[in-house]
Parts: sequence; structure tokens; C-alpha cells
Amino acid sequence: MPRLPLFPLNVVLFPGTPMPLHIFEPRYCTMLADCLEGDERFGIIYSATSEPPPAGSVGCTAHIHASQLLDDGRSNIVVVGESRFIVERYLDEALPYSVATVAEIDDTDANAVSDDQMKDLARLGEAYLQALHDLNDSIGSVVDFTDDPEVLSFQLSAALELEPGHKQDLLATRLTGERVRQLLRLFPPLVRDLADRARVHVRARGNGKSHHPFTPGS
Repeated sequence: MPRLPLFPLNVVLFPGTPMPLHIFEPRYCTMLADCLEGDERFGIIYSATSEPPPAGSVGCTAHIHASQLLDDGRSNIVVVGESRFIVERYLDEALPYSVATVAEIDDTDANAVSDDQMKDLARLGEAYLQALHDLNDSIGSVVDFTDDPEVLSFQLSAALELEPGHKQDLLATRLTGERVRQLLRLFPPLVRDLADRARVHVRARGNGKSHHPFTPGS
């Protein structure tokens, strides 16, 4: 039962994915300083109210990969998700932030995803990320996909533009097959919507641009 500082947020962190954070509340500035002096880890746990959710909730361990202390005591950091955990109980400690004992959890249905499901998920994920890439005028290539079903399901769950509560459901499920089935249901309408928005954006970006150079006096 490891002890873990908890940071309740209205976002969901997935294993293997990075997340930039701006730390400004004094209690979490203190938490960050304590973590940097320790093992550089804390738990991010979804909360719509920014207050700690009840015991039994699922979160993800955040490993601090980069930190920048600002002059006014705030910080910019980048964390990467590691393992999922379930909150066992909150500890009564003289600290301004929450601390709990947690237990790591894993998916329990290894090899439950078929080759066809993996191909469909990779195809839809690539189409979604390509549309997102075009919509944001990004430079560079779309990310490469892993052939590990659990890792891919987390990677694509993190990429989806969904309400945090829906993302929390994806994080909390302990069946890779169920998570993949949820993603295969979610992706098609989201891909169509995002692709339509990307096409409109590309067309709008070209509006008003002449194909011939303007010559004064012509």
C-alpha cells in the first residue's frame, strides 16, 4: 500500500502519455516541492470539483519529467503517466494537500483483442489524429502506433476530445477488450466530425488568396 500525494483535477491522465501542468495553488506548490525532493511522483485523480474524490476512485501516477519554477512561486511542469491506481484510504497528515494509500491496478484480460480489432482501431486512430493534425496546422508526422493493445488503448483514449468524465470511464475499466470496444464505438462519429472540421479549416485558410501575383497598375 504505497503512500501517494494526490492532485485532483478536471482532467484525466493515462499511462504512457505526457501532460503539461501549471501549478499555482499554494497547497500544490508545496506538494510539488515535496515531490521534487522525493521520488518525483504524485497521483492525478479526476474530480469535477477539484476536491479529492472518495476512496475507491481510480487515478494515474504522474512522474515529473521537467519543471520550471517561476519568480512568483508558480511552476510549469511536464508529467508522464505511469501506472493506474485505486485509492484505498486517505491519510490524516498535517499537510495542505491530500495523501492516500493506493494500490496499483492492471487490466485483467491479456490477449483479449483480435487482430481485426487492432487494425480497425489503428486505422480509426490514424484518421482521427491526421484530422486533428490538419485542424491545428501541425508540422511533422502523426505518431506511430504500438502493437500492444493495452498501450494503444491508453494512447488513443488520451488523444480523444471527450468530456473528462467519459475519459475517466476509459481509464477506470480494467478490461482492455472493453476499452477497445468502447473506442471502436466512439471513434467513427468523432472521426467524421473532426475530418469535416479539418476540411472546412483547410478551405478557409485558402480563402482570399489569389493564384496570380498582384501587379500595381494592372
